[in-house]
Amino acid sequence: MTAREPAETRTSPGETRKTQSETRTTTTTAPTAGRSTQTATLAEIAREAGVSAPTVSKVLNGRADVAPATRSRVEELLRAHGYRRRRAEASRSPLIDLVFHELESAWAMEVIRGVENVARDSGLSVVLSESAGRLTPGRTWADQVAARRPHGVVLVLSGLDESQRALLTSRSIPFVVMDPAGDPGADVPSIGATNWQGGLAATRHLVELGHRRIGAITGPSRMMCSRARIDGYRAALETAGLPVDPGLIRPGDFHHETGYRQGLELLRRPDRPTAVFAGNDLQALGLYEAARELGLRIPEDVSVVGFDDLPIARWVGPPLTTVRQPLTEMAEAAAKLVLDLAREEGAPVATRVELATSLVVRSSTGVPPAV
Repeated sequence: MTAREPAETRTSPGETRKTQSETRTTTTTAPTAGRSTQTATLAEIAREAGVSAPTVSKVLNGRADVAPATRSRVEELLRAHGYRRRRAEASRSPLIDLVFHELESAWAMEVIRGVENVARDSGLSVVLSESAGRLTPGRTWADQVAARRPHGVVLVLSGLDESQRALLTSRSIPFVVMDPAGDPGADVPSIGATNWQGGLAATRHLVELGHRRIGAITGPSRMMCSRARIDGYRAALETAGLPVDPGLIRPGDFHHETGYRQGLELLRRPDRPTAVFAGNDLQALGLYEAARELGLRIPEDVSVVGFDDLPIARWVGPPLTTVRQPLTEMAEAAAKLVLDLAREEGAPVATRVELATSLVVRSSTGVPPAV
């Protein structure tokens, strides 16, 4: 995998941004419209399916007490006669469901803002849910969503199991995964960012400043985004001909406390790194705290790079060099995609979108201290 050389642009005094890649989109074509217009009555569809009219009504209303094989046969006939879309639109509530695996940081606020922007423009409201750290919401949540009948669901760093997907699909409730924790599958619409390029850009910036011992605090190993960032870090070191020292890579979880704790471990080493790439801004701020406690100056004694570019990154002292992940734009894209899926307009729909990251250079990075 290769990355393009960054092109620098000046964004404000003391701040430089290097864009790493253009947005990458993979598209698939949505199914064509039904074979005929809605001319058949429910009784005629029932006779064609070999079931009763009340059974057809249950399928239209998303009732659970219909055998899967029967439901599939009836839904195919309803689609063919144009019923499914019109009935689903009429029965939807004016909501978008937004699901987080954790809801506790400024990161989440940026995502909420993006979904709210799209919902407000569409005359909809947002329902927030948290899955208490689990990467898959509980079954109770899925039942509640099915009962609410929102326009769609946006899942952040989460996914659905097969039974949940089947339940939402049977209710004609589309869903999109933002920043998926794992591989969501080719048939699951998702919005992500170029995390590998971001990790590469952060580490390459430190190498270009002259750093040779560069530490890293990762994100959770179970999350695809954190694995991609640390892979970019390794690629930058290897490309520069520098060794990847496992002792300088500390496991993290994207929380401030872990950045502080792992930062102390790195900075107390007799051969401490002269720079550290933190897996996100919160861990970078924890590293700031560790450096202050040890009497080290940033960037004179140790340079620090974060990831996300949360609003606080430009206000801390010194302002944080970080990789901008366009969180609000990613959330807006996810919300727009889920509404496009809800409309079932038949136009090509992007099922995998990655928005570009960019390096924002501020005052937390500099040349390494003289040895």
